[in-house]
Amino acid sequence: MTVTFDPIRYKNTTRAQWEDAAAAWHRWGPTIEDWLGEATALMLDATDVRTGSTVLDVAAGAGGQTLAAARRVGPAGHVLATDISPAILAHAASEAAAAGLTNVRTRELDGERLDVDAAAFDAVISRLGLIYLPDQAGALAAQYRALRPGGRVGAIVYSTAERNAFFAAPVSIIRRRASLPPPAAGQPGPFSLGGQGVLAELLRRTGFRDVGTQTVGAPLRMPTAAECVRFERESFGALHQMLAGLAPEDREAAWQEIGAELERFEGPSGFTGPCELIVAWGVK
Repeated sequence: MTVTFDPIRYKNTTRAQWEDAAAAWHRWGPTIEDWLGEATALMLDATDVRTGSTVLDVAAGAGGQTLAAARRVGPAGHVLATDISPAILAHAASEAAAAGLTNVRTRELDGERLDVDAAAFDAVISRLGLIYLPDQAGALAAQYRALRPGGRVGAIVYSTAERNAFFAAPVSIIRRRASLPPPAAGQPGPFSLGGQGVLAELLRRTGFRDVGTQTVGAPLRMPTAAECVRFERESFGALHQMLAGLAPEDREAAWQEIGAELERFEGPSGFTGPCELIVAWGVK
């Protein structure tokens, strides 16, 4: 049976899943920043985010990278955090307010339809967001339009499934149990831009110059595999989306299998989930 990908239905489901997972993703914020902090700093360096910069954050989520950018740009700059989920943006706004960062605004926007002024930003960033957009080329074209000449784009994506077992193992188990076909070429998903040179070539085709990439090892460290399962079960919208067609008891069985599989990454110092990220950048 051929399954036709429906981007509108996919985005509606994605929005609903992140509305549900928003509070949990925010609650796990310190873990997420420990995990993604090194790659985030590299992305901000590569996009030359500095005092006075204007920054657009696409698919910002709960805003860990938004706040990091806001601290860099200071009162003379500003950061606009955008996402398809208003619930998760509310957490970004509350965290910015709690940190005393008055240079952050949030706005509900589809990452493929960035309704912002052209040439208005010095930098456009996206952390683990571009991979989930159905029209990735269109999304990058919108980012290109938003940048001033000489502005920089930066993105963080997962590399290949083989290098990201902490996430790939649950995806594989759920896909098998839910009888989901593998994603076709060009469809969104966690590893859709992880192949050698794929994201760099997409940036060049969009028109960016001086494109570069760097691979970053980002193991997810937690006390136990069970804690990793709790993290993913509570806050990974992509997994919730894949599980949606299963009955409750079948979902539970899938999580039990995921827990057993992830136990192989436990050791004397706790759980270390294999993860590898790619940071990519380019100049308009």
